[in-house]
Amino acid sequence: MSSRSQDDNVFKALAHPRRREMLDQLKDTPKTTGMLCEAFPDIDRCTVMLHLKVLEEADLIVPRRDGRERWNHLNALPIKQIHDRWISQYAGHALSIIDRLKSDLEA
Repeated sequence: MSSRSQDDNVFKALAHPRRREMLDQLKDTPKTTGMLCEAFPDIDRCTVMLHLKVLEEADLIVPRRDGRERWNHLNALPIKQIHDRWISQYAGHALSIIDRLKSDLEA
């Protein structure tokens, strides 16, 4: 898969607030699909599975089977790659503008 289409998958996955909440749930420790269903009682298991599929396609989670259980592990590397490619470059530019503004105001 090209880097561009992988970035698109990551942006698509992060665009939905429920998927971001799921990633927050996985931040500290892997969870089974059942645990995630319990964490989101307002949605059904099929909807949880659909969200997990989008996250998996974006490589943001890595599922591992242990018997009948599916453990979902966070993979933060795609988020770091998005940060390195997009956010850090623009943040540096914004900081230079703020620094220049500060200097102008102090003068």
